Amino acid sequence: MTENVYNENGIKDLGEMKLVGFRVLCAGDKYIYEIPRATKRLSDRLKEIKHVLYPHLLNGAFVVEPSSDEEDGYWIGVEVEEFEDIPADMVTLTIPSQSYASTTYRGPNYDIRKAYRELHTWIEQQGLERNVNGWHLEVFHEWEDADNIGVELLDTLH
Repeated sequence: MTENVYNENGIKDLGEMKLVGFRVLCAGDKYIYEIPRATKRLSDRLKEIKHVLYPHLLNGAFVVEPSSDEEDGYWIGVEVEEFEDIPADMVTLTIPSQSYASTTYRGPNYDIRKAYRELHTWIEQQGLERNVNGWHLEVFHEWEDADNIGVELLDTLH
């Protein structure tokens, strides 16, 4: 059994990000299965995407409390320098510059919620406020094995 590993929490400011990939939209309890499928699909098709900045990183994006149907779901993509000749079945998403509370997690994808609970507790202890209407990010360093992912969790702050 793989041991879950959590690293030290911190705060990061990131500039605008342009992502190209897939949007996953399904029932809440299905994301744990559908996100790894979309991640595999994206990984297999990276060569079709132009201007990829970091092909060794995949970025998940979501809004905790979406204000519209357009914000509902989960996006898995790669960061690109610019949008050009996007494959017909892929989507684009622009994440604005934001500040994030950050932690890293290594372990099975089904335990990621524990890492989020710990990060949310840390945010509260620091006197910070989450922005549940902003785009949250998950930067995957390892994604091939759903039972042993390596991901940086970036929770948007006000």
